[in-house]
Amino acid sequence: MKRTGAGILTIAVIIGAAVGFILDTLLTAMGRPTFSPAASLPTILALLGVVIVMLAVPVHRAARNRGARRINPFQALRIAMLAKASSLLGAVSLGFSLGLVVFLTTRPVTPSLGSMGTIIATLVCAVVLVVAGLVAEQLCTIRKDDDDDTPGNTPTGPVQA
Repeated sequence: MKRTGAGILTIAVIIGAAVGFILDTLLTAMGRPTFSPAASLPTILALLGVVIVMLAVPVHRAARNRGARRINPFQALRIAMLAKASSLLGAVSLGFSLGLVVFLTTRPVTPSLGSMGTIIATLVCAVVLVVAGLVAEQLCTIRKDDDDDTPGNTPTGPVQA
């Protein structure tokens, strides 16, 4: 599994920002109020980040200490994939809330503090989720052995049964 790179996170932020901005533009063009995320969304994003890191810590301990309790490798892979998905979700949420903020700040009328408060809180908690996902993904990686990917490790003779 490859680690989550800055490129894919940047693309996710850009796509999220475009969707957020276009959504608010369409809602305003139809005469409806602009989109405002629920007040519980920032809390959920932050809690998800905390849970992901808490799940990754036992995997990190088991990978670093040979005498520690063994972790099922499939469980470790699931946690690593959850961390990767969380960082992508955080990046999309960051972009979406950034698009909402850009739309609201470019209007001639100053938006109310209540609507901007939840959007800014979502933006901050989305950054927390991205960081937590990347940290958890880092915690779930194992060190390379000395004999990994070295030339000459493959058998050249016939395989004996």
